[in-house]
Amino acid sequence: MVHEIYTSIQGESSFAGLPCTFIRLTGCNLRCAWCDTPQAFYGGTRMGRQDVLKQALAPEAPLVEVTGGEPLLQPGVIPLTTELCDAGRTVLIETSGERDISVLDPRVHRIVDFKAPASGEDHRNRWENVDALTDLDEVKFVIADRADYDWTRRVISEHNLNHRAGQVLLSCVHNTVGAHQVVQWMLEDKLPARFQLQMHKYIWSPSATGV
Repeated sequence: MVHEIYTSIQGESSFAGLPCTFIRLTGCNLRCAWCDTPQAFYGGTRMGRQDVLKQALAPEAPLVEVTGGEPLLQPGVIPLTTELCDAGRTVLIETSGERDISVLDPRVHRIVDFKAPASGEDHRNRWENVDALTDLDEVKFVIADRADYDWTRRVISEHNLNHRAGQVLLSCVHNTVGAHQVVQWMLEDKLPARFQLQMHKYIWSPSATGV
């Protein structure tokens, strides 16, 4: 099921600011306390894979992201991302740390959103995914408070993530801990990670969809 397909700019990751076509799929098996996309839990339109491919390629954006919800709940996403790569696109997939990422085409940039404690879903993280990471991949942590930050710092160190993934990203839950506070902690600890803002929430309203 497809929730929406639209073209905007990439708001996060090391690709932030670049034109990007988004394929947002319906459904998620997690319920993070701070989820900013609950509208994608249900609904959507049933589309054939070739129709999705045609619509995603039409805007001719060089960057395509498959997101959700949790896109890896839908088996068709695996051949779809391969076909997008075959079409010459740089392909990103944003996925929770709960699904097996090793099933994806090695050309796909996998952005793995490991869940910190304040999400309420940290027990669902699939740590086997760490062994599947490559230089193309990015690991993301969303921080709501100091406890989340301390947990994230330990996870980065224990799993040597700054050497396993191409990027380690930290961002903060909107309207919780201040960005300046997270940055201060990172600087104090010399944390080997990149801070990011959700750029689209500053260009448009934080509650805007389809952007």
